[in-house]
Amino acid sequence: MTVPFPGALALLVALLLASPVSFAVDIDRPKKHADAVLALMSYTVWPDVTASDLNIDSGSNESKELTITQFGGGATLSKTVPLYLEGTMGYSRYDPQFVLSDGTNSRKIPTKWNSLTATGGIGWDFHILTDRWGGNLVLRPIANVMLGTMASDLRVGAYVFKKRSNRDFDFLNGGRLNAYGLGGSLMLDYELFSKPQDIDIELRYSGMNLQSFGSTSEAVRGQASTENLGVYLRRRAPISDWTLLNKPVRYVLESAHTEYLGEQRGQLGFNSLTSVGLGFELDSSDYDVFITRTRLVARYMFGSNTSGYGLGLAMSF
Repeated sequence: MTVPFPGALALLVALLLASPVSFAVDIDRPKKHADAVLALMSYTVWPDVTASDLNIDSGSNESKELTITQFGGGATLSKTVPLYLEGTMGYSRYDPQFVLSDGTNSRKIPTKWNSLTATGGIGWDFHILTDRWGGNLVLRPIANVMLGTMASDLRVGAYVFKKRSNRDFDFLNGGRLNAYGLGGSLMLDYELFSKPQDIDIELRYSGMNLQSFGSTSEAVRGQASTENLGVYLRRRAPISDWTLLNKPVRYVLESAHTEYLGEQRGQLGFNSLTSVGLGFELDSSDYDVFITRTRLVARYMFGSNTSGYGLGLAMSF
């Protein structure tokens, strides 16, 4: 999803941009850089349809200011062993412009902050009820852990290398910041699998604290928190008598809404994101392949001062 650079993002950018002053640096600024890096990481921690492909630009034809991409999945082992496992990997890239000045001359220095996160979760399904149509409602507490890393790729000339003399630029110039997070989720999940249709409804609350470690600059330490409430709905049903791979082709209707809470609320210019999608699904379970179903879904996403589109690919095993 591509969205214009929202005005409220200035709150986050303020943590990232260096002021056009002398090479002396505010002692708190390296920590602000680290906090901002973890804040960006926090959007890739949870499985989230609405933010799975998010690009924010400045409204010009220049490269994207912020790119977020993620993929992942989860499943319960079986009805007899209701152990739930999930995993998510996310990537984000931020390209801020730092301004350096020696009091007479100033220049913009492009940086590239690339972060990679991996989140794992383990939970247990507590069966609540089975309705008359055969649908099951379960309560699923999940314990989550995250590991992430950010690399700063600063490309500057000899002018800067001669002038830099503080820990702030040590961090920006090829610096690295690692992070871990501990948290959990609580999910209500309703699933109905039948010949006429499949219905899946999920309500999920998630929260995690992120903390940095292993920075290449001892002065750079940061923390952030991520907290959201999301709902996901999906309906799959056969398209008339259309068959492919010996199975009916199904259409997919999908909707999702994420409400960001705590520190994330308004951080990127919106409090929530909503997604609606339409696609189709192929069933390959009759063949000797490990992929049983493949879904392709086109999505339209929107929020406060935000709109865009995306294309999602999902597979069942």
